[in-house]
Formats: sequence, C-alpha cells, structure tokens
Amino acid sequence: MSIIPHILLQELFRKALAAVDPAVFMPEVLSSLPRGPVVAIGAGKGSGAMARAIEEYWNDPITGLVIVRDGYARPTHSIEVCEASHPIPDVRGVAATKRLLEIIDKTDKETQIIGLWSGGASSLLVQPAKGLTLPQKQSISRTLLQSGARIQEINTVRKHLSSVKGGRLAVSVGQRHLLNLFVSDVVGDDPAVIGSGPTVADPTTCADALRIINRYEIAIPKIIRDGLRSGALETPKHLPENIINHVVASPKNAILAARQHCLLAGVEVVDLGDKIEGEACEVAKELVQSALGLADQVQKPVVFLSGGEVTVTMNRAAAGGPNLEFCLAMALALEGHPRIWGLSCDTDGTDGASASAGAIVTPDTLSRATLIGRDAIADLTEHRSEDFFHAIGDLVTPGPTGTNVNDFRALLVLPK
Repeated sequence: MSIIPHILLQELFRKALAAVDPAVFMPEVLSSLPRGPVVAIGAGKGSGAMARAIEEYWNDPITGLVIVRDGYARPTHSIEVCEASHPIPDVRGVAATKRLLEIIDKTDKETQIIGLWSGGASSLLVQPAKGLTLPQKQSISRTLLQSGARIQEINTVRKHLSSVKGGRLAVSVGQRHLLNLFVSDVVGDDPAVIGSGPTVADPTTCADALRIINRYEIAIPKIIRDGLRSGALETPKHLPENIINHVVASPKNAILAARQHCLLAGVEVVDLGDKIEGEACEVAKELVQSALGLADQVQKPVVFLSGGEVTVTMNRAAAGGPNLEFCLAMALALEGHPRIWGLSCDTDGTDGASASAGAIVTPDTLSRATLIGRDAIADLTEHRSEDFFHAIGDLVTPGPTGTNVNDFRALLVLPK
C-alpha cells in the first residue's frame, strides 16, 4: 500500500479523535444505568458534546447545565450550555457556576445527578475561595500558566483557591446520588486532577499548594497565604459513597485507535505511551533522536505514537502553544531529514492561545519557511510557532472537537 505521509498523519489524528468522541462512547457508558429522570451538570471542553450525547440517548426527562469554553457549545434541547472564558476564568464562569450550584440545591433526593467533566473545567467552573477576588484569581491563573508548572501542580493550587474544586462541589450535593463521568486530559487519568477534581476527594494539601506557589514565585493575597499556612483552605479528604467517579475516555483510547489504523495500513508502531511530559522543545529533541536512531534500519514504514502533555515556559504573550512549539523544535532537530514527517496536536482542537490544534512537519518545512523569509530559530525563541506554521500552510485546524484527551503526536519514518 502506497503511503502519502501528510495524509496518513492527519488520518491518524482523525481516528484518535473519533475514538474519544462522546457520541461514540456515551451510549455504552449509559446503557447500564437505571432509567428515570436525570439532572446533568458539568464543565469542560468536552462537556457540551457529552450533554448532547446523553440527551440523544436518554429517553426519560433530563435537564441541567454545563459550562464550556467559548466556541465549544453543542446544540441541546433541555440541558443548558453556558460558554465562558478559558484558560483565564471570567464573570460568565462565575455566574454559570452559581446557577449550576442552584440547580443541585433544587434537585430532589430521588433524582439521579450525572456529572459531565473534562479538561478545561478548572477555568470554567469558578467560585473563588473566600477572601479571593476574581481579578486576583485571574492574575494567579495567568502567572501559573506561564510558569512552566505541570498541570498537576497548577491544579493543586487551583483546588485550594476555590470553593467548588478539589471535592468541594461534591460536598454541596449532600445525600443526593451523583455519578460523575470524566474525559481525561491528564497524565495518569486521575479524576482528582481532571478539571481540578470538583467531585473527588483531594489528596493534595494546603502545604503542597504553598510549596508550588513559592517555587514558581506566584504573588497571592496575604489572606490567602495565611489561609494556606493555617490549613483553613484545606480541601475535603473523604467523600460519601453516594459520589461515584468514572473515567470514560482517556488518551489511551486515542492512541489505541491510531495504532489500529497503522496496523491496518501496514505501518509498524512504536508506542511510547500516553504519559510523556516536559518542556515542549526538550521532548521534541528526545523523540527526534529516537526516530533518527531507527531511520537507517527500518524495512517498512514506522510510526512513533505518543500522548501526554508538554508545556512551555514563557514570560510574554505567545502566538502558539505547546504542540506548535513541539513541532517547530522538531523541525529544527530533524534538519530536513528526507524520510521523517511528524504531527503534534491538542485533541481539544486548540493549542494554548492558538486557534489551531497543532501542525504537520515535513522534510521541507525549514526550506519552505526560509524561501518566504521566516527564521525558524527566532520564531521558536520568541514563541511565534503559530505564525511560522501559518506562513507555510501547515497548521492543523479541526476547530473545537468536543473532546479533550491531551496531546496526540505521531512521527512517521519511511524506509530508504
């Protein structure tokens, strides 16, 4: 079978997305639930698509509210979908969160509540801890996101500066039965980390949050620092048995779907797993070295598949995100190798501040950029990766995907 590299890479990304589309997995998840009225709540980039999927499957009465990132709403009939800002929270998120809590409070104890949670909920579900204003929280969030901190560290801080994250929303449910369905965008698929775990007992502590704040030199109000030092802002460590949490889609599902497509296409797979983390540029160099190490040995096409979450440390506004920086660093590390192509994309459809999911790297990426006057090294240094790939026409722009299972990467090595 003849392989067209850039088409194969985009097919792999599409197969990965299809495997974690709520319309695909939700019917099976819901099939074992007892019938009856349902109230759906939730937040995250995938919660709108999850709400639509549950409406299409559920024949009994269903109402509720979910909060999504701008542009991620899906048409629904009876579940309200509210849009708010991401990754920096805004007043719309605060207002929608207040209404979501009111819905919980008005739900009778016999009605099943289903939580629909995915990555992005940390920014969209917003109720600052007592003593913290929204502008202060916005400033803290912005600094954390630019610090290069891992998502687990960022969410540890978020949970302790919130009245709804880190299990606190579950407390408001009281004795009502709450079944939570999570689409995982975190390494390890821990529900306590996904969306800062609004319905999950929190294993992290005030002391952990304070250490992270100090490590990355995050400015916080004195009342909040005092609350962390005293333990007054501690999160719940135990929740009742009426709170159930399940991960229903994860990066593993996406990589498995891509792997199966490769095997059907006669392409060998090196599965690097879904737990790769680190600075985007450094991870790119490491994966390129792995590909180069096999480039002269392969007898048939080989694809290196991986997931996880790479990060970027920056102190200025950027035109791009971690996947785009990964791609630009990959192009520089490959130096135009004639038989290696690559793709790195965020499965939610947007990479950091970019409107694209990521990009494709080809053997002539650098040469085409040079012809139109782009300086790849300068663009990487100045975090202009989106501008770079836009200029050469190699952005991947699926738009909001309705799901979110972290980064998806594929490096294709062809034989001589």
